[in-house]
Amino acid sequence: MHELPITENILDIAVTYAQQASAKRVTALHLVVGQLSSIVDDSIQFYWDIISKDTLCAGATLHFERIPARLECQECGHTYTLSRELMVCPQCGSARLKVIAGEEFRLESIEVET
Repeated sequence: MHELPITENILDIAVTYAQQASAKRVTALHLVVGQLSSIVDDSIQFYWDIISKDTLCAGATLHFERIPARLECQECGHTYTLSRELMVCPQCGSARLKVIAGEEFRLESIEVET
């Protein structure tokens, strides 16, 4: 359910940008979503299709780029990509881990028609 306010914010940003650029319409948005974020692509898409109607963003395509989770062991310094659920360091077995990638969520770019 938290995807609705997130999608509303994305729409606000896109409409504001389009207006500032004197665009006729927004054609595409590129979103970067980390593996560890709780963002569900299908939910964002579902809300987008509903709330973007009758705006400069109506019909705009959402593109989702998924960023894999990368962790760094605080014991041995080993960095690795998380393949599934959270796991201990494969090098030394430590659970002292730092997330260095995978929590991202951002609007990377907006394509408009002028």
